Amino acid sequence: MRVFRTAMMYFLGLIAMAASGLSQDKPSEVPAQAKEKASPAQTTPTTSKKEGGAGTDANSAKDNYDPATYVVGPDDQLMISVWHEPELSLSLVVRPDGMITLPLVNDVHAGGLKPLELQALLTEKFKPFVNEPQVTVIVQAIRSRKVFIAGQGAKPGVFPLTGRMTVLELLVQAGGLGPFAKTKSIYVLRVISGRQTRIPYNYKEALSGGATKDIYLEPGDVVVVP
Repeated sequence: MRVFRTAMMYFLGLIAMAASGLSQDKPSEVPAQAKEKASPAQTTPTTSKKEGGAGTDANSAKDNYDPATYVVGPDDQLMISVWHEPELSLSLVVRPDGMITLPLVNDVHAGGLKPLELQALLTEKFKPFVNEPQVTVIVQAIRSRKVFIAGQGAKPGVFPLTGRMTVLELLVQAGGLGPFAKTKSIYVLRVISGRQTRIPYNYKEALSGGATKDIYLEPGDVVVVP
């Protein structure tokens, strides 16, 4: 009987030791689970960088003109802003006669002026009506700079000249040449010092990058394709 009691006590002692070992092992599993739950939060900085990059790209788009050298012409769209005077700030189009109409100052001749020159002119005109006016002039759309294709071009007509463009680039934009075009007889009509001048142009040599250099177009140029 005494032997049986001793065996039972030994057996119960083994069970208690096993239980205490299991209870000591469980806490070690908690940090690992906590790390697994916290790991998704580590992706947040990467997402914010992508959003910031998209915003930077969106803000990088600007009008391709220099306000110090560009000359305003008919059909150009201008944004005229007067600081703290919303009723005097508006977007308008330059009329064919080069004039624009603004509140208080009425008609102002904008054609032939650079944006900075027009800005200074409007500042002076608003002084009798506004205390220390601060005027900003921005060209929103360039429509006055135009070139033309006449004759056997695939699409003869009027084309906007929004930047530096060569004759070849214009012809490509217009769909190339017609089937009966004389590629060696193309020329550019340009007014130089008040006189209309023919500038010869060899399409094939320009297309192949030969000795003939391409011609950069100027506003009012007419590319004639016989």
